[in-house]
Amino acid sequence: MSEAKKLSEEQIEAFLKGSEEHRFRGKGRAEVYEWITRMLRVQEYRKQGRRMRGLLKRYLQKMTGRSRTRITLLVARYMEHSEVKLSSYRRHSFPSRYTRGDIELLAETDEAHETLAGPATRQILKRQFEKFKHPEYERLAGISVAHIYNLRKRPRYRERRINFTKTRAVQVAIGERRKPRPDGKPGYLRVDTVHQGDLDGVKGVYHINLVDEVTQWQMVGCVEAITQTHLKPLLQDLLSRFPFPIRGFHSDNGSEFINDMVDGLLRDLLIEQTKSRARKSTDNGLVECKNGAVIRKHMGYGYIAAEHAEDIHVFFRTHFNPYLNFHRPCGQPERSADKRGKEKFVYNDYATPWETLRKLEKALPPGQTYLKPEAGIESLDRIAIAVSDNQSAQAMQEAKRKLFLGFQPKQTRGRKTA
Repeated sequence: MSEAKKLSEEQIEAFLKGSEEHRFRGKGRAEVYEWITRMLRVQEYRKQGRRMRGLLKRYLQKMTGRSRTRITLLVARYMEHSEVKLSSYRRHSFPSRYTRGDIELLAETDEAHETLAGPATRQILKRQFEKFKHPEYERLAGISVAHIYNLRKRPRYRERRINFTKTRAVQVAIGERRKPRPDGKPGYLRVDTVHQGDLDGVKGVYHINLVDEVTQWQMVGCVEAITQTHLKPLLQDLLSRFPFPIRGFHSDNGSEFINDMVDGLLRDLLIEQTKSRARKSTDNGLVECKNGAVIRKHMGYGYIAAEHAEDIHVFFRTHFNPYLNFHRPCGQPERSADKRGKEKFVYNDYATPWETLRKLEKALPPGQTYLKPEAGIESLDRIAIAVSDNQSAQAMQEAKRKLFLGFQPKQTRGRKTA
C-alpha cells in the first residue's frame, strides 16, 4: 500500500472521479488494516463532518478493494479502539453440562444393568434421583435419550465401561398356533427355552423364560435337562411365583412344552394352552426378545455344565427375578394406526413391570383386583422401594460374579494370569 498522506476534500473527489474505471486491491489483510489506521489518523477522521467522512469511506473502499459494508465495519472498529487490527477467531463452544462424575455414574449404571436401551436407562437415572433420593443423579435425571448415547461415546465412559461380547450361538425359537387375547389383563404368558450350549456332545443347562404379555412381568428358571422329572417342578414353582393368577400359556411347537405332562399340569391349574401359528414369526416375539435382551445378555452364549443348574436357579429366584420385575424398566407398547389403517407399535413409555401392574390395579373399580389373595400392593411396594435400581442391579451383578466364578474348574480358581 502507498504511504498515507493527508488529502483535501477536492483531491479525494478528483481521485474518485478519475479512477472510476480502475480497480485497486491491497496485498494482505494485515497490511490493509495498518494502512487504513494510518489514513484515518492522518485525515483526523474523528473531527470530520458527514460529507468528508463519506468521501473518506469511498476512498478507502476504492484503494483497498473492500466492500462498502466491510469498510463501514472497519471504520467502526477504528472509532472504538483507535486502530484497525486483526481479530482472532474464537470458535463457539457450548458449556459442558455433564461432568466427569456424571459420565462415570452413567457407566456404572450401564455396567450394573448390562447397557439397556436409552429410554430405559433414562428412566433408571430419573428414578435414582426422584424416587430413591440419590442427589448425585440430579443432572442425569433430566438427560435426554439422545445425549445418553453421546456420553457413551466419550473417552472417559469407554475407559470406565468395557464390554465383552461372546460369539453368539443359534437361538431357539419358541411360539404357538393361536395368538392369545389378553384384552389388557395380566396373566397371559409367553414361554420359551434358552439352551446354554453343548461341549463335546454334552448338553449344558436350560433356562426357562416366562413373560407376561401385558405387564412384562418375567420369571426365569433353570434346569439341567428338558425332561418331565426336571421340568414339571420348575414350571410349578415359576407359575406360583407370579403375583397374579395365570390364565394363558403360549409356547412354540417344541416337544418340551407340547406334551402330556405340561398339558396335564396346565389343565389342573385351569390355564389355557396355545401355540404359535405357521408362518407367524411374531406370535412369540415378546419372549424371544427377552431371551436376547435379558437372558443372553446376562448369562452369555458360552457352555455352562448341567451340574450348575440348581445354583443358577437359586440366583434367578433370589436376585435376578426381583431385579427384572421391580428395577428394570421395559418399553410399554402402544398400538397406533396410520391413515391407511396399517398398525404399528410405538414405545413412548418406559416402566418396570411392577409399575405397569400397579397402574392397571389402580384403574380397576373398588373391590376388584388382578392380584392373588396372598399378594398385596403394600407388600409388593415394600419390595420395590427397599433398595434403589442401581443397588439392586449391583447386588445382582455381585451375585452373578460369584456364580460364574463357581463355573470354573477348581484347579483354575484364584489362579492369576500374566
